[in-house]
Amino acid sequence: MSNPIHKVPGAIVGAPGRERRLSIGGIPSAPTVLFFSALLGVVIAIAGSWYTIRALREGLRGSNIDGWWVSTGSVFLALASIIVALPLFRAFNPYREVRRATVRMDIVAARVARSEACVQSWITLGYTLAQLLVVLALQFLLANNLAVAKTFFFVPLIINTFPLVLDAFWVNVQIFVVAEIFVLIWGLIVALAMFAPGQAGRPLRFIATTYVDIFRSVPAVLVIYLVGFGLPLTGVPILKDLSLTTYVVIALTLTVGAYVAEIYRAGIQSIHWSQTAAARSLGLSHAQTLRFVVLPQGIRQIIPPLLNAFIALQKDTALVNVVGVIDAFNQSMVIASNHYNLSAATTVAILFIVISIPQVRFVERMAQRDRARMRAGSA
Repeated sequence: MSNPIHKVPGAIVGAPGRERRLSIGGIPSAPTVLFFSALLGVVIAIAGSWYTIRALREGLRGSNIDGWWVSTGSVFLALASIIVALPLFRAFNPYREVRRATVRMDIVAARVARSEACVQSWITLGYTLAQLLVVLALQFLLANNLAVAKTFFFVPLIINTFPLVLDAFWVNVQIFVVAEIFVLIWGLIVALAMFAPGQAGRPLRFIATTYVDIFRSVPAVLVIYLVGFGLPLTGVPILKDLSLTTYVVIALTLTVGAYVAEIYRAGIQSIHWSQTAAARSLGLSHAQTLRFVVLPQGIRQIIPPLLNAFIALQKDTALVNVVGVIDAFNQSMVIASNHYNLSAATTVAILFIVISIPQVRFVERMAQRDRARMRAGSA
């Protein structure tokens, strides 16, 4: 008669004598170190916030800027700085529940309470770190009796010079709108030249590839300088009589077109070769295959990187000051030299932020939609 196998609690039963005990741990302890670290962070963040708010109020009064809105704003900011303690309050009850569950030996309740206390404590530390970073940034602006804030964010100068900067900013808008149109066309032409078929297309492929390599290596500001000052000196008819804005558009088209050509190339290569083979087997020529099969699919996939390239192009328009075009940045430098203050340049930065961030969010949304469509297609 065989001996019965005695089951050991918490053990994995296998061959006789080879049972392995599964360690499931004991009753967890309260996250004391984490909880009190979060508490210390909250105290430091609130104290630093109140000190910064007080320094800001005193600095405004020292600059003859005072009124009911200063006191009201200070009180509002002081109350808002306490919000960082809310997750810690939510962590307090689970923290105590861990101790109570430990006393009554309730391992499930102790683990659940510990998990909730740890989560809320980490949330507190995250918000505390963010608030401390904001406090440090404000302390930098308040340094040297508001000298930093007055240099970059002098509100009266920003308000007075805003119409001048805005008028000059429309030059940037016109340049990048026109340049984007030409970049789309020129980049596609170069990309198609890189796919010129057969032995006859080898020289064209070599020229297109060389162009892309060269203009991706040369800084945009140097291309703008060479085109803006070089073409007028050549004396070539028509080219020597163009406006500075036209020279800038040409330079940006040449530079950004090289990057966009690479984006087009990536989109074309992302289409599986079997689709090209199928189109050719149906009697379509190489040009017809690109036009009706490859390009429609490839361009749809490269819309997000194309928009990213256009966002970079918008920022590159600030380089036109090298040839003397009075754009927003050039206008801000004139204002800075007259007032010995850089607040007008801050206005330019804000204008670029206003037009760029919505486009960035739009690109991210399109990328998320493409990823969702790909996941749905593969499901």
